[in-house]
Amino acid sequence: MKDYKRIILWLDYFNSKLSRKDGRKVPLYLAVGSPTMDELVESVTKLGLITEQVKAKYPKRSFIESGYVSVNKGGRKNDVLKDVSRTLGTVRGMRHQKV
Repeated sequence: MKDYKRIILWLDYFNSKLSRKDGRKVPLYLAVGSPTMDELVESVTKLGLITEQVKAKYPKRSFIESGYVSVNKGGRKNDVLKDVSRTLGTVRGMRHQKV
């Protein structure tokens, strides 16, 4: 049963290597290349959203393992997507600086 108080954010929504037709939902300038579940969870947590992570296969690319996080609704889905993608970029940058 669908929970209308939560938003589903698939990893593929933020993948710059995918086209919009293949599932990317954010503009290329906000997308990152092959995001990981850990990066997505960290960026959602930084925004203060409560998460639930699930490993699953994205319907349009069912041959590749993917996953999603389910977050409490904090506004419109498009606004949440853009906020998470901006944070995802900074999380990716911080991880590369540590290495």
